[in-house]
Amino acid sequence: MLVLVIGDLHIPNRAHDLPLKFRKLLVPGKIQQIISTGNVCDKETFDYLRSVAGDIQVVRGDYDQNASWPLSKIITHGPIRIGVVHGHQVIPWGDTEALNITARQMDVDILLSGHTHKFEAFEHEGKFFVNPGSATGAFHPQIEDVTPSFVLMDLQGSVVVLYVYQLIEGEVKVEKIEYRKPFDNRAI
Repeated sequence: MLVLVIGDLHIPNRAHDLPLKFRKLLVPGKIQQIISTGNVCDKETFDYLRSVAGDIQVVRGDYDQNASWPLSKIITHGPIRIGVVHGHQVIPWGDTEALNITARQMDVDILLSGHTHKFEAFEHEGKFFVNPGSATGAFHPQIEDVTPSFVLMDLQGSVVVLYVYQLIEGEVKVEKIEYRKPFDNRAI
């Protein structure tokens, strides 16, 4: 299953739109699900994402006005449990140990979070942590130049292949990262 992980768009507050080179890549019919780490901000942007994939899962960021969106969510794909939070509630922001505590509390294999506007993907204590960054490159007070980024996550049983898309110097660069869920001896 191909899942778009996207967040921190901040349209129209801090950015006007997705970069055109990203819009050309995000076409309907290719992506089965979208998971947003929040700060979508406006209905038009949400509607655009829904046109790319009808199955859209969203958590509320600190700038989102839609009170019906939850602050956290757990999504299961086969043997993989994915936790989603915006990240503003994980203190200190982007901290490995704080994220690990959140992942353990949610009992998930993968934790998707945002808020820092900076792409990250790493394994820690058998769990996988992904921050898709800001798809628009929206301003963040702690980062001088935000690199626009999003992630496509290809779920294949207990294997997850990430394709990281970053807009660097006007060109889309793609990086591939793989995560394998560790075998759980407790299940035997």
